[in-house]
Amino acid sequence: MSRPDQTAERNGGMPGGTLAVPHVTTAAAAREYARSVVRRQWDTASRTAREEDVIDLLLVVSELVTNAIRHGGGLAAFEVAATAEGIRLAVHDNSDDIPDVAYGSGALPVSHHGHGYGWPLIIRLAREIVIDRRGGGGKTISVLVPLRALR
Repeated sequence: MSRPDQTAERNGGMPGGTLAVPHVTTAAAAREYARSVVRRQWDTASRTAREEDVIDLLLVVSELVTNAIRHGGGLAAFEVAATAEGIRLAVHDNSDDIPDVAYGSGALPVSHHGHGYGWPLIIRLAREIVIDRRGGGGKTISVLVPLRALR
């Protein structure tokens, strides 16, 4: 059993296992925070996330946050939670528009005609993709990015 000070240290200094959530305004800050959640909440003494899975997570974070900033009227909020399966992300933006490629096949575009590689990569790397309109306007895109432990 961990001493309370060890648990608080591992969990970012917050009691109860909660990391202090920074005010995220850029993709770089979102990636840094997501990586810290992996290291402090998903990794344990007996389990460490594979680096290639963390790289996939950081790519999904970059795409979702950048899309919110560029196409979603700005980033309204960013949430990260560790689960037994991986990391759950929720990106809130200020636009009610749902990208028409969001529920696509994940096929990469043959040519770049207004759509890039972002959504196909998100579809390939994430699971449980859900897009909800927020009551006060805007939307939330939630995804689960699976993590595997090193063997």
